[in-house]
Amino acid sequence: MTATTDSETLQIGALAAATGLTVRTLHHYESIGLIGPARRSASGYRLYGPTDIERLYRVRALHQLGLPLEDIRRTLDDPAADLAATLEAQLAAVDGLLGDLHRQRRALQAVRSSMSTHDLIRLLEVMTTPDGTIERHISILVYADLEAAFNHLVDVFGLGPGEVTRNGDGHAVHGELEAGNGVVWLHPESADFGLASPRTVGTSTATMAVMVDDVDAHHQRTVERGGAVVHPPVDQPYGYREYSARDPEGGLWSFMRPLQPSDT
Repeated sequence: MTATTDSETLQIGALAAATGLTVRTLHHYESIGLIGPARRSASGYRLYGPTDIERLYRVRALHQLGLPLEDIRRTLDDPAADLAATLEAQLAAVDGLLGDLHRQRRALQAVRSSMSTHDLIRLLEVMTTPDGTIERHISILVYADLEAAFNHLVDVFGLGPGEVTRNGDGHAVHGELEAGNGVVWLHPESADFGLASPRTVGTSTATMAVMVDDVDAHHQRTVERGGAVVHPPVDQPYGYREYSARDPEGGLWSFMRPLQPSDT
């Protein structure tokens, strides 16, 4: 086998820039055994070779299909893993979503058939008039110790790592995390804007809800990593299985998944 030369490798910063990922995300992938560097330079820099980059491509491709990172790692590492079965399960999930959309379409058709022409015109006006202002939403949470909260949300709750921005004094002033297809920003306390963490005010005025693949497995992960669970997984009457936990500053988080017909 031919050894990989330095000219065929990328350092982690160059790989992050080329793929649109963050350096922290690549560190996270390495920490969970998903993708790591082929070797390190004499100075200790991570060096990613062609095989590593090919694996990273496979990871991103499968992740974009909706497969959890743990399933991707198991599939890529285990020669006996059945990729076809994994994709089949994901296809079944997509089919379920399509089924929901078809049911919604039929419901809209039924509504349409019973509406007057005037009502249809009003509905079309609402559907076709551009909002003009709202493009996306970002959840922003306030913490007294932003960096400690960031580490907890990644290590205990399993949110996808983003970046921590620091000022000239090295203090964390902004954090960004991935929560599935959503984004969570972390903001330091600010007297000027009346922003305080739940720990400072002694109460939590909101709850962050996150959809997860497996509520019970996520709950077990949180327990094993010392998370402060408020209540264990339970099937709620409004159609979700969920559990709740508090972050280090008292913020309340709920991790949930819709109940399937077979669960009820």
